[in-house]
Amino acid sequence: MARFVGTAVQFGADTDEFAVNANARELPLIHADAYLNDLLLKYCEAALAVRRDNASQLRTHVENAISSLLPHGRVLVEDVARSLGMSERTLARKLADEGLNFTEILQQLRRDLAVRYLNDRELHISKIAWLLGFNEVSAFTHTFKRWTGKTPSQMRTTAA
Repeated sequence: MARFVGTAVQFGADTDEFAVNANARELPLIHADAYLNDLLLKYCEAALAVRRDNASQLRTHVENAISSLLPHGRVLVEDVARSLGMSERTLARKLADEGLNFTEILQQLRRDLAVRYLNDRELHISKIAWLLGFNEVSAFTHTFKRWTGKTPSQMRTTAA
């Protein structure tokens, strides 16, 4: 792996990240997954569209940052804050000023996306769990039941 990327690689780190030269953005993506990108954008935009019209710009930025981290399994407030160019404390303070908190935003976004994903019968529940950052389908099922009172399968049956 080190030979492939041209530098030392650390496995088992707390975050998935790498830094590239700013000129790299000009390079073409050879193996981009356009289908997955379109799918994720469609669902995220649809979930955000049904949100309150008075949703703050900060909340929208936080949700966008969270969306890109969800499939990696660990959405940490410090990673979101860093991606927004601020400290964790500054983000918490700005959210509190608007009557919001990070955990509530994360859970509401996951719940909204879960419902949207379940409406697409082509998406398997295991893939939905992965897209929402759950390591196990059982964890997703348990959390979804806590959110809605139904399992994901029951929700799909009811929607049909």
